[in-house]
This record gives sequence, structure tokens and C-alpha cells, in this order.
Amino acid sequence: MSAKVESQVSLKPYNSFGIDAEALHFAQARSDDDVRQLLAYAASEDLPVLVIGGGSNLLLTRDVTALVLRMNSSGIRVLSDDGERVVVEAEAGEPWHPFVQWTLEHGLAGLENLSLIPGTVGAAPMQNIGAYGVEIKDVFAGLTALDRQTGDLHEFSLEECEFAYRDSHFKRNPGRWIILRVRFALSRVGALHLDYGPVRQRLADQGITQPTARDVSEAICSIRAEKLPDPATLGNAGSFFKNPVVSAELAQCIRDQHPGVVAYPQADGRVKLAAGWLIEQAGWKGYRDGDAGVHRMQALVLVNYGQATGEQVHELAQKIQGDVLERFGVELEMEPNLY
Repeated sequence: MSAKVESQVSLKPYNSFGIDAEALHFAQARSDDDVRQLLAYAASEDLPVLVIGGGSNLLLTRDVTALVLRMNSSGIRVLSDDGERVVVEAEAGEPWHPFVQWTLEHGLAGLENLSLIPGTVGAAPMQNIGAYGVEIKDVFAGLTALDRQTGDLHEFSLEECEFAYRDSHFKRNPGRWIILRVRFALSRVGALHLDYGPVRQRLADQGITQPTARDVSEAICSIRAEKLPDPATLGNAGSFFKNPVVSAELAQCIRDQHPGVVAYPQADGRVKLAAGWLIEQAGWKGYRDGDAGVHRMQALVLVNYGQATGEQVHELAQKIQGDVLERFGVELEMEPNLY
């Protein structure tokens, strides 16, 4: 077997929260063959398997008594280019932000609003990552995944992925599929998405009236850097809670008591509320209990100041959920996967 299996490995370098949990066994897959061989090894040893990418959407609350299979494949290729529409395929292990930068360097628009999101290409479709008015589904052109039940490869179309807000077919069927590579439909001439107010304002402040995709990316990177902590210096998983979607009646009730509520009407008549606003109004912004805390600049981000355990971060998240439910009648759903 080409992939090396190690025992009793600390996962601290492999999760963006920096939680020091231990894996019973650990291996990195750099090819489809590595994935198949490691799955066969786990089956022969009667080991469960936990597949991870960049570990940026994961909260480890205990040691992992399994084979942790880290997707570490690399490669980016252009599949088609008609001068306007360009289909690009990237391996699952490619780090997300460097991949976005690669597309910009090649004059391709479509992913610039998703700049500076941590994680890997393979993890991006899992929860249909999105930011500043763009989601993966908007530029998706297909993906290749391995069916762990049959060992077969399957090519997924947009419809088959069943993308929804921070959700997908893959997230709803955990343990079934391993995403191997993803394809994106990008453009040399496409219109930019500038609906998000702070992005427009940042560009205007810079005197940019006809922005390029790179201009948008740089504006978003600067905004994110000001609001969100860098996982390399302060452990976190980005936004910890989904923005809740509630009934129009509940939203109006909250608005009656809190006229400043941040809310966005949805096509189905419901209303999406800003989870960060709810958490901040409940007084949690900047809260710290030991080394587990809520970021002082962004209430939506839970952080590890150094030695917090995953269990401590989870307990803090549960306290916030309970308080927001009691105050506003709104249930917050965690974004990271718990183990």
C-alpha cells in the first residue's frame, strides 16, 4: 500500500480549531488508488473511517477511535474553454483559497466572492459554501465521488447534489460518499456579483468604479480579514451557526421588539435572520470561558484561545443556543460537523 498509516496521531495540525484530539490511526490519500487502498485497509481491520479535508468545518469533542483519512490530492486542470465559458476541475485536496487565486490569475471570474474561505475543494460542495451573494451551486459544473457502499465512481450533476443553504446530498448522507474532484463553470466575461453592500462600499472607498474579479476578491479578503480571525493564529471554524430561516410571523414578532433586527425576506415567504446579530444582542460577543470564547469582533465565530477542548467549545455553543432560543424563540443550528 502506497499510503502510510500512522498510529496515535495528534489531529491538532489538521483541524482549524486547533483541538488536540488524537486519532487511533491516520493516513493521507493523494490519489484515487490511495483512497481505495485505505478503505480496504480499514475494512480489513474493522475500523470506522473519518474523512477530512482541511478540518475547517470540524469540531472534535473526543479522541477519534477510527482511521482518519485526510484527502491530500492535488491538481488543477482546464477541461474546456470556448473563449468565454471555462470549465475547471480541481482535486479534492486542493486548498480552497489558493485555488480561487489560481482562477483569478488565469483571468477567470466566478469564485472571487468565495475568497479567503478556509478548507479544501472537496469539502466545498459538502455544505454548499457561500459568501457575499455567491454559493458553490452558482458555479458548479459537476463532481466525481466514490461510493463507499459499492466502491463505484459516480459523476454528480447539479440536480443530484441537491444543494440548499449550507446543505447538500453529501451532508445529508454522511459516510456514503468521498468527493474526489470538483468541476466549476467559470467565465472570462461574466458579470460580477456586487449586491453585498460592504463590498460595493469598499470598492468605492478605493476609487474603483469598474472592478475586475481580482478587485472584488481583494475587497472581500480585506473585509474578511477585519471581521474574522485567522485560524493560523486563533483557532476557529469560521461561522459557527447557520443564519436561521423563520416564519414571517416570528420575524415580525422579533422586529416589533427589536426594530434593528437584521433580516432578509426569502422567496418562500419566510425570513432569514442574521445569527450573529441574535448572538450579539444576547450579549455573547467577546464572551470567554477559559480558552473557549466568542470572537470580540464577530459574534458568529467561536474561538479556541489555545487550550480549549472540543467539548468546552461545544458546551459554549449549547449555552448560546439555549439563550437565543429563550430570548427570541429561534433555534440556532451549528455549522461544523461534530465528532
